[in-house]
Amino acid sequence: MSRILLVEDVEDNRALARFLLEADGHEVIEAVNGLEALALAREHQPDLILMDLSLPEMDGWEAARRLWSDPATVNLRIVAVTAHAMAGDRERVLAAGFRGYVAKPIDVPAFASQVRAFLT
Repeated sequence: MSRILLVEDVEDNRALARFLLEADGHEVIEAVNGLEALALAREHQPDLILMDLSLPEMDGWEAARRLWSDPATVNLRIVAVTAHAMAGDRERVLAAGFRGYVAKPIDVPAFASQVRAFLT
């Protein structure tokens, strides 16, 4: 079982992702903004972080930059899960250092296998 930090401010999106991840056997820790994500990532050292990019208080871009600049969290794998799905957005996310990109709305049948691929 993998420990996944799910960073999502929209309750319905968070509930759906949590349901799918737990059904696939993962432990899910939840954060609703970037600041909370920083604290939980440091505390729990998750196997994977699924990070929305548009978050209150601190967006996912800045939260990821801070995690990558902290020696305690520099090696954490962060995947963007975002509605930023315009031409070039995927490339911009990957160029910034994210390990992957999942467009919202998530593809329910494929989501668990997408996440498993990021864990290997």
